[in-house]
Amino acid sequence: MSISHAPPGSSAPDISETSRQDAAELTTPGPAPDLEPIVPTSSRRTRVPRWLRRTTGPVLLLALWQLLSSTGVLTADVLASPGRIAQVGGDLIADGSLTSAMTTSLQRVAGGLLLGTVIGTGLALVSGLFRVGEDIVDAPVQMLRTVPFVGLIPLFIIWFGIGEAPKIAIITLGVTFPLYLNVYAGIRGVDSQLIEAGESLGLSRWGLVRHVILPGALPGAMTGLRYSLGIAWLALVFAEQVNADSGIGFLMVQARDFLRTDVIVVCLIVYAFLGLLADFIVRSLERLLLQWRPTFTGR
Repeated sequence: MSISHAPPGSSAPDISETSRQDAAELTTPGPAPDLEPIVPTSSRRTRVPRWLRRTTGPVLLLALWQLLSSTGVLTADVLASPGRIAQVGGDLIADGSLTSAMTTSLQRVAGGLLLGTVIGTGLALVSGLFRVGEDIVDAPVQMLRTVPFVGLIPLFIIWFGIGEAPKIAIITLGVTFPLYLNVYAGIRGVDSQLIEAGESLGLSRWGLVRHVILPGALPGAMTGLRYSLGIAWLALVFAEQVNADSGIGFLMVQARDFLRTDVIVVCLIVYAFLGLLADFIVRSLERLLLQWRPTFTGR
């Protein structure tokens, strides 16, 4: 193994100087690369108004419905055409029967929804805030929840007669349980660290309930209210078909006896419209009350 030495009279290369030159070459900025702007995927697509996209489906469905009716695939005794339904709806509005029926049905839903909201929310607060309340309240509520409220109609008629009371009682029962479950889950779903933070700040029990627990349970309560509204309209359909002499369900019963599919479809459309309107009101209230909770709204 041989070791080479620098010849006499020649100077050895300065290693530190070489390292500094290499570092300078590495840090010297070269020509800037050409950068392409990143365009979001959402902006690449053609922007179509959202209201137009949301109405495309119903319009196509109506066009297909009218086409099947015009070609005779759907006969009038099976399902009336959209044009016929629009004409019958205009006639019912003109003679005031549809407006009167809507007013009566709205009053029943409002009464049942109010009672169901008070009962369901009250039971959920007792069961969610207190362990003793949970032991006493939760088990009976879970037992009653599994009983179909439609099956209780004969008992309600025996207890309350055939007037407005059994109809409102059916709606109240249908509204109570979804609201109870969602409010209870919202209360028990509050982060325990938030409770500890509130206690460390000196909040009393009522202060914790007011400033921490109830705001944390509010999203679940609004979800329960939306579910309850849907079930309220479903319960109204059953309630108004039992010994009713007014309301949208009464019009449907009369139309069924005379095989008027056009009137039945008009009543179903009114049910759907009122349910959609109620859901819109709740969603608007939800956006107003939950401004502090930003959520994903889709892309």
